[in-house]
Amino acid sequence: MTRLSQARSFLFVPGHRPERFAKALVSGADAVIIDLEDAVPLDAKAAARNALAQAWPDFDADQRARLLVRVNPLATPWHEADLAALGHWPGLGALMLPKAENPQQIARVFTACGVPVLPLIESAEGVGQMDAMARAPGVLRMGLGHIDLQADLGLSCGPDEAELAPIRLALVVASRRAGLPAPVDGVTTATTDAQVLAQDAQRSRRFGFGAKLCIHPAQVAGVHQALAPTEAECDWARRVLAAEIAAGGGAFSIDGKMVDPPVLLLARKVLHLQTRTP
Repeated sequence: MTRLSQARSFLFVPGHRPERFAKALVSGADAVIIDLEDAVPLDAKAAARNALAQAWPDFDADQRARLLVRVNPLATPWHEADLAALGHWPGLGALMLPKAENPQQIARVFTACGVPVLPLIESAEGVGQMDAMARAPGVLRMGLGHIDLQADLGLSCGPDEAELAPIRLALVVASRRAGLPAPVDGVTTATTDAQVLAQDAQRSRRFGFGAKLCIHPAQVAGVHQALAPTEAECDWARRVLAAEIAAGGGAFSIDGKMVDPPVLLLARKVLHLQTRTP
């Protein structure tokens, strides 16, 4: 399992701003996404590719393994040039494919680049193909681009984004059925509101997501905190596993509730999340 499979935070940095690359790598983010797509003006696409190629020799092997590149979508005039530039980025951790809509697209990109692919679900067609794409060769884990998705579906979501609940759950289920790590949830656009970020990231964890996209370094610590189990949850898990040993394989209860194998599994997962670092 690669470090990116365990990553909790994926921080975007614009590809045409090379002075930010090193800062992003020391921000505390588990993974950094060099963005060639939305963050880059149309007239700076080639400059962004060149900037990354020039900066690449400055990254050590460990840093390269933490990097992803978000290429432009297949339907754009910059996609093929982005894929052709991959030869300048040896050791790249993964490629992020926006607007992914079918497993054939993923297979094509994986064959071309030879590195794991993180597809972003950003359209109705992508939602309909989630199960098939999760099973495509080369998929690292799945991601949700919920802002583009809202626009494609014509949704007008409230602050809790309850309208997207079925899609979030379906993406988690698709990932689990395909044997992938827990998927990556979308960004929080409020870069200075820690409470909104915490609420969004806590929702991500409740739905079963294992990571979240970030658009500002200040969001990284909050995402890590929200995705980690609370001390009360960890205390409960430790008591459950201690009681399991004391029971010697027999039936037992904790806090007046029966403990069976699914509860034991949950306790172990809680403690695994507590110690998780890529």
